[in-house]
Amino acid sequence: MRAWSFPRSSLCLCRGPDAAARDASARLAEACGLAVALDLEVANAEAVTVREVSPRTFFGSGRVEKLKDQAEALHAGVIIVDGALSPVQQRNLEQNTNAKVIDRTGLILEIFGLRARTKEGRLQVELARQGYERSRLVRTWTHLERQRGGLGKTGGPGETQIELDRRQIADRIIRLKRELEDVRRTRGMQRRARARAGLPAVVLVGYTNAGKSTLFNRLTRAGVLAKNMPFATLDPTARLVKLPSNRSVVMSDTVGFISDLPTELVAAFRATLEAVSEADLLIHVRDVAHPESDEQKRDVQNVLAQLAKESGKAPPVLEAWNKIDLLDEATRTGRMQRAHAMEEGGDNPSLAPVAISAETGEGMDALLAAIDRAAFSATRVITLTLDAADGGKTRARIAAAGRILEESTDDDGAITLRAELSVEDAARFAPLEPLPEDIRPAAE
Repeated sequence: MRAWSFPRSSLCLCRGPDAAARDASARLAEACGLAVALDLEVANAEAVTVREVSPRTFFGSGRVEKLKDQAEALHAGVIIVDGALSPVQQRNLEQNTNAKVIDRTGLILEIFGLRARTKEGRLQVELARQGYERSRLVRTWTHLERQRGGLGKTGGPGETQIELDRRQIADRIIRLKRELEDVRRTRGMQRRARARAGLPAVVLVGYTNAGKSTLFNRLTRAGVLAKNMPFATLDPTARLVKLPSNRSVVMSDTVGFISDLPTELVAAFRATLEAVSEADLLIHVRDVAHPESDEQKRDVQNVLAQLAKESGKAPPVLEAWNKIDLLDEATRTGRMQRAHAMEEGGDNPSLAPVAISAETGEGMDALLAAIDRAAFSATRVITLTLDAADGGKTRARIAAAGRILEESTDDDGAITLRAELSVEDAARFAPLEPLPEDIRPAAE
């Protein structure tokens, strides 16, 4: 990760909302939080109404001139624009303001680079960065007339420097993808080992700074970094959690989601996000004290829907309504009553939301009980072949434990069947089975 080489004071700008956008003040506060998470001092922050986006500088000429004056007066070396800038817009803004300009994607990438600790995390951040920088070489090389001749990998005579740099980035991306494929295979083997032990996988998901790591530490005593800042956790961590029934689950903490999550990050962090798709149960940790809690929920649901579409799997979701200790008494009572009503009258009581405070520990017993019910009510669809000698007895045991969906018998009498079983029974009957092809809540 490259080091910061400019003053750490910054200006934050957020584009004002249109009819369909989220509240500008909340969006601006989030952008400032991202800047602080990168150890920047915010010198000034404001929401800017952009009536027409300039293809050259994003903002109009008057706003650009004002930005230049503000940066000089406040000695700010960084201007953060909470939006997506094209490479040309970013370059021209930097030239016109004499300051470093970072858009939302670049800001999140810098934070991820700062937080990555494991080899996997660093690989994923680097892959995302290379994809981002490949489209922004125009910002770096303004001397495109420079030519370089050569042979072999350096290209033929007349290859420009920017073409050479693009070639190098493309080669780097290929190498990173190969290394990450090894990571995916390793994670796959780890998940299979847990499945063979009959341990359901429970994964914490949620908007960044919703309290996932605090809850993870509360339940597992793992000591994961938990701070009141965006993306405090980047590298996934897994721990064993014992439930009230004395059964256990493997619980994992994951990177937080955020609105307008850069596509580069979703693609690069596929090895980590696979844990979400392969989970037996997702715990959606929500900050119910946040003024935009419902909007944050929709952002998380959008990412989960994208992952489910790509993987073909949609694990059941249990909501944990966190930070109830920050609510006033009336709001708190209303939330508790609503959660109780959803448990009593919902379509699936085992997935009714649980009101908690990860900070104080309130609601932990209720949450563990809910995880116990939901994690072990999930079923897996497995496919296995039984030899002719013992196939009949094993088939009868499988039919008694679950539901046979399809079966066929070959000329030698071997039985091949697809069956829907509980997590524990699936691990017992098919200990060497690959990752489950389908996970769904058990039928009522």
